[in-house]
Amino acid sequence: MCPYFYFSINARNLRFAYTMIFAIEEINNSTELLPDINLGYQIHDSCAAVPVAVQSAFQLSNGGDNVYYKDNNCSQSGMMAGVVAESGSTPSIAISRVIGSFDIPQVSHIATCACLSDKKQYPNFFRTVPSDAFQAVVLAKLVKHFGWTWIGAICSDSDYGNNGMASFLQAAEKEGICVEFSEAFHRTQPHKIQKVADFIRRSTAKVIVSFTATGEMKVLFEELATKPSPSRQWIGSEAWITDPNLLRFTFCEGAIGYAIPKSDIPEVASSPLHVCNGSEDLQKVPNDFVQSSPLRMSTLVYKAVYAIAHAIHIVVCTERNFTKNCDKQLMMESKQVTALKKVNFTHNGYSVSFDANGDTVAVYELVNWQKDESGNIEVLTVGYYDASLPKNKEFHMNRNITWMDGKQEVPKSVCTDSCPAGTHRVLQKGKPICCYDCIPCPEGEISNTTDSLDCFLCPIEFWPNAVKDSCHPKPVEFLSINETLAIILAVFSVGGACLAILTAAVFFHHRTTPIVRANNSELSFLLLFSLTLCFLCSLTFIGAPTEWSCKLRHAAFGITFVLCISCVLGKTIVVLMAFKATLPGSNITKWFGPPQQRLTVMFFTFVQILICTVWLVVRPPFPMKNFSTYKEKIILECALGSAIGFWAVLGYIGLLAVFCFVLAVLARKLPDNFNEAKFITFSMLIFCAVWLTFIPAYVSSPGKFTVAVEIFAILASSFGLIMCLFAPKCFIILCQPEKNTKKYVMNKK
Repeated sequence: MCPYFYFSINARNLRFAYTMIFAIEEINNSTELLPDINLGYQIHDSCAAVPVAVQSAFQLSNGGDNVYYKDNNCSQSGMMAGVVAESGSTPSIAISRVIGSFDIPQVSHIATCACLSDKKQYPNFFRTVPSDAFQAVVLAKLVKHFGWTWIGAICSDSDYGNNGMASFLQAAEKEGICVEFSEAFHRTQPHKIQKVADFIRRSTAKVIVSFTATGEMKVLFEELATKPSPSRQWIGSEAWITDPNLLRFTFCEGAIGYAIPKSDIPEVASSPLHVCNGSEDLQKVPNDFVQSSPLRMSTLVYKAVYAIAHAIHIVVCTERNFTKNCDKQLMMESKQVTALKKVNFTHNGYSVSFDANGDTVAVYELVNWQKDESGNIEVLTVGYYDASLPKNKEFHMNRNITWMDGKQEVPKSVCTDSCPAGTHRVLQKGKPICCYDCIPCPEGEISNTTDSLDCFLCPIEFWPNAVKDSCHPKPVEFLSINETLAIILAVFSVGGACLAILTAAVFFHHRTTPIVRANNSELSFLLLFSLTLCFLCSLTFIGAPTEWSCKLRHAAFGITFVLCISCVLGKTIVVLMAFKATLPGSNITKWFGPPQQRLTVMFFTFVQILICTVWLVVRPPFPMKNFSTYKEKIILECALGSAIGFWAVLGYIGLLAVFCFVLAVLARKLPDNFNEAKFITFSMLIFCAVWLTFIPAYVSSPGKFTVAVEIFAILASSFGLIMCLFAPKCFIILCQPEKNTKKYVMNKK
């Protein structure tokens, strides 16, 4: 009888006691283990209370009665050989602290607290049940295996629950699992139980890991049953996951957890039947004292008794000439603790040994609560875990799992859905690392995995696709001949060249007429030739830039335009000289005749040739890939090489054009029929206007449009020259031949 509390009989612990009795009787009848020595025992009820457990420990340490039995079957010594205790971690800790001072070994069948592996505090403690240090790790791996990263956690407010949960939380953190809440409670705290139940009801986590004793789970399930709550996937520890008294809570269907493996002990199920009066129907007994199914925890009691017996055997028995001799009068003192460390045996298929911490090898069954055909919950084994197997082969499954609500699909429990490729995770302020926002990758960056922590830049010649999950080669842009814009410019370029050639043909056909001869036919033909080259040089700007095309386009442009302006300048000077020559007493024409005109054109052109040569030799233009103008594409263009060289070429053309324009302005008031100064003025005005607007347009135009602007400037200025200088004369030659006479040309207004 319990002196402090009144409880109903705990059928499971009663079965443990009878299992111990069965094992002791089996050992006493053995001729191999402790021959001629009978083991005695005392059974104390701790009433699941630490004070009672401590009182019993002191009684055992004091030796109790000096004589157990009065016959010769038992030792007369009051020395306690060992203790099988306790059915919980907290009372086991209390007992170990008491009997440890007397070097009495303690072997527990249920105490799983990892704290008991500390040999400095509990040097006499051993156990046949795996430590929670193993269970916590495998539970965390189980949660990770099914992809749950957002869970709730509850535990008993005891050494078993608190230490087990601490180990689990540490293992879960290593696996990247986040815990929404972690609450401890005791079955004697109704307000705390209600609080925990409310946590579970409001939780966004669908998976609840429970490191609790059976008593706590019973009262918690009863509280949850009073008010319907959303379905939860329960993950249980070995203490309650196989308890048949909890199977009536059908809303926990699908619960999984690790349990002590099922096993059979021969005849143990029938040995305690003498406690019944013979009239009971054992199939209808509603408790777990009588079980027709294989045993779990009882096997651990069986192993504990045999472990102590083997330790005693090591101390008191010797073997000589294949004969075992055991001295039952030998005082064992503290030798059993040392002997237990050496225990290593196999009995009825069960292997028993202890490591340096007094722990046994961790072996678990993965069990699942499934409904049978009648709708009742049954515990089925769906997998195994054996820590003695090689790494990554410890766990395997052999049966499908039924999840919460009887579903076959693995439930999902995450704080935030996985971030798809093309985004990266940004932690939410004040929340665990599993709670984050999915932010699209910045421009130019990608992520090609789910739940990426960061995005990374594509290589310089690549750019992300629309969803930013892969890099693709950037399109290369240049003014291709296949583009509409390039075709239009090419048509105008060829058309302008044809127009210049056609004009030259008209002038050549009418070369003897006054209007052609009066306009210095030699310079006119040279000007038409240079204009033809100006039109054609624009074609070198179309197409993919190459090393030679980059050099050719700028050199040809610079030289042909200087040749063109030089011819116009020569014509302007000829007009001025011709007018001065008509003045009385003037002989200026001999100073600027055809030889001087040719030398002038050659000199001005040679200067440009010299500038271009220096530019091309020192730092010539070259093809390059422009990555800076556009981020998403590559501009293939001609780099200037030397900006000074480029602007020197343009500056020289501009200088000649301005000089020509000034001379033409000075000659604008000469008689209309005698000079073409007005047309030269207009042509230079157009030329200068085009190239003045070209500079800002060239600098600001992006990509291939820079080339298009340059071509447009070349064509516009060339058309301006040919239209202003030659269109009026061609009109007179072709449409007004009556004006193409010497009399008309020499007529002065």
